[in-house]
Amino acid sequence: METIYGINALTRRIPYPVATIGMFDGVHRGHQKIIECIRHHAFAGQGKSVIITFNRHPKNVLENRTPSFITSLEHRLKLFGHLGVDYAVVLPFDRKLAHLSAEDFIREVLVNWLGVKCLVLGFNCRFGKDREGDFHLVRSLANTYGIAVFECPPVMYQGQVISSTAIRQAILNGKLEIAGRMLGRPVSVLGTVVGKSGRGKTLGYPTANLDLHHEVKPPRGVYGTKLCWGQHEYLALTNIGLRPTFPREPVTSEGERLEVEVHILDFHENIYGQNLEVQFLFKIRDEIPFTTADELKSQIERDKEVLLRREHLHTFS
Repeated sequence: METIYGINALTRRIPYPVATIGMFDGVHRGHQKIIECIRHHAFAGQGKSVIITFNRHPKNVLENRTPSFITSLEHRLKLFGHLGVDYAVVLPFDRKLAHLSAEDFIREVLVNWLGVKCLVLGFNCRFGKDREGDFHLVRSLANTYGIAVFECPPVMYQGQVISSTAIRQAILNGKLEIAGRMLGRPVSVLGTVVGKSGRGKTLGYPTANLDLHHEVKPPRGVYGTKLCWGQHEYLALTNIGLRPTFPREPVTSEGERLEVEVHILDFHENIYGQNLEVQFLFKIRDEIPFTTADELKSQIERDKEVLLRREHLHTFS
């Protein structure tokens, strides 16, 4: 997949672009249906599938607040690529774009700049100033601008429309199986590996500490997880919590911040500064304090046994 950042970055015409618009937080089963639809129409027209998304959530500009995401921009782009999208166009969402009417967006961005021939919209897609752009408006303008337009229906789970809001709440409540069914894949986080105290390495269990870029995470606890690096998959123990066994840094005015620490089994690469995607398989236990480092090490060994045993049973079930 090729990613284009901003209007000026497009240096050549994309052949018969079939596009969709949205934040696509979570890239869940509903979003996957839209992606399947643009790929279908692109194939039929011998063109390319295009997702138009934004570098910031509109609320960040219009309400001056940064909402939590299921997937950050980097994570969404990674998932788009896995799903076979040809192009992702990342537009900077600023005041100018926020005040652009829906028709101006269609004319200036979709038609004149990108040359869109076919547009697929989710059933609840809204764009343009005051969220005036929807399927009905685009359909009324389709002949004027020479574009075909299709609406993609919602995808349901247990009688409810799958939504990013529902998935986000399920993750926060620790209902990872339900969230995974709505996502169509295991719950995962993508974060940058950052340096911390290095205490895990001194204990013989080096950990990768992740900065999640506002991605939501499951509740505190120790989880069996999996990640891909290079051409290989690795099992890992991931702790989300406050590291209660050891003294922590002073609490800031924003409150205590949960750490995300990943101990990757049989892994010896230097990955500081790299982005790491971690998939959650199951919860092993709650986070608990230990009196000594030896007690913690013994518990980590027991956690590893649980992880290996359950993964072995899953593999041969």
